[in-house]
Amino acid sequence: MTTTHPDLEILSGASAAHTRVALFDFDGTLSLIRAGWFHVMVPTMVEILAELKTGETEEQLTALVSEFVYELTGKQTVYQMIELARQVELRGGKPEDPLAYKHRYLDLLHERIKDRLKALETGAAAPEQYMVPGSLELLQTLKERGMKLYLASGTDEFYMKQEADLLGVTPYFDGGVFGALDDYKSFSKKILIERIINGAECDGREFLGFGDGYVEIENVKSVGGVAVGVATDEPECLKVDEWKRNRLAGVGADYIVPNYLCLDALKERLFGA
Repeated sequence: MTTTHPDLEILSGASAAHTRVALFDFDGTLSLIRAGWFHVMVPTMVEILAELKTGETEEQLTALVSEFVYELTGKQTVYQMIELARQVELRGGKPEDPLAYKHRYLDLLHERIKDRLKALETGAAAPEQYMVPGSLELLQTLKERGMKLYLASGTDEFYMKQEADLLGVTPYFDGGVFGALDDYKSFSKKILIERIINGAECDGREFLGFGDGYVEIENVKSVGGVAVGVATDEPECLKVDEWKRNRLAGVGADYIVPNYLCLDALKERLFGA
């Protein structure tokens, strides 16, 4: 009997029975420590563009910024700032260095999440409180299958490694934990995938990917892997975020979930009964 679950949307139904490597995004796919980042980044960028007094309304700028921020989600944060600089220049302004924009944003984000970090550091909050529901069970399932796991994030490596440790997920990722560097051209999820394939760990068809961003789904599908789109409606993650869902489906996600509470149905679809 096939297990079904109302939260599991099957798009292609592709089998992952022969996959040997799993690649995870971090924020919004496993971690909720940075939940709300979008509502820090977008208003910050809108404010910068509004200062140029082009006559565009706040609503128009918000729509513009929201679109490019989401499309670049999954790449290093600096790419969103590079696009901000380009938008400033298009409007006749003199942009700051994208790294300066990035560090301004990170300072604002830290103010939003510092209490969460402290709660995790002191033990006042359990790690599961700041994780997509069912994450630990999913990671354990994949390890029991003998899969090699990689964690790759567009968040700066120093911070995401610290946050992965606080959530207790680092030991699952025997392939490594990778994040963004200021030398942003030296690392990306695409580069990591190519490195794994070139090192003969597996070929593209043996890749299984999990992510809530456009980029990681597109990267996994481009090499022939199987992709689970995690359309998390943060921070509760109890229903599908339709905006995320449509974009993840649009770049070829094979399955859509809002969380991993549908694990039994998902693993049966991925791996067989």
